[in-house]
Amino acid sequence: MKRKGFYEKYIKRPQDFVLSFVSIVLLIPIFIFVHFLVIKNLGKPSVFKQKRTGENQIPFEIYKFRTMTEERDKKTGELLPDKERLTEFGKWLRSSSLDELPQLFNILKGNMSFIGPRPQMEEFLPLYNKTQLRRHEVRPGLSGLAQVNGRNDITWTKRFEYDVEYVDNITFLGDWKIMFLTFFKVIKKEAIRGENVIKDRFDGRN
Repeated sequence: MKRKGFYEKYIKRPQDFVLSFVSIVLLIPIFIFVHFLVIKNLGKPSVFKQKRTGENQIPFEIYKFRTMTEERDKKTGELLPDKERLTEFGKWLRSSSLDELPQLFNILKGNMSFIGPRPQMEEFLPLYNKTQLRRHEVRPGLSGLAQVNGRNDITWTKRFEYDVEYVDNITFLGDWKIMFLTFFKVIKKEAIRGENVIKDRFDGRN
């Protein structure tokens, strides 16, 4: 297990708490607006919850605004494939990154940080190699080093390399640099296609 530096040990979490609290208060009108848009276009509930792997491989529930319908196969009752349930509204919500806003509450609770490796689903834990598992030595983030270096346009292997690089080099200036770069990438909508993981494209052993 890595040794935490002064910033990571004493400043990063309080900083996350204050910034997430202030952000939630300031963005209340946008939360309400998106909430009603989701209900109007996709129905209730407006927030989607899913188990993800957090710090020290401890699972937690991540929050997002829904981007897909709940349509099911009439014969089997199972949910239809993601592609069939993702509407144009959902695509817009993802491209704007507004679907990620509820994760501010994950940060406030301490499940996540503003900056860190993006949290993935529990079912992928067995697919990581030993080095890639180190991405779970820190809190997962709303954004991270991989997201400002290609986001969804780079391979999973390269993405995990960036995650481990971040784990080994956490600094105050580094975090704020990633935050500013993330802001500009979101504004420009660079390399955004949503982050749903397709298992046959993700193999941590490669």
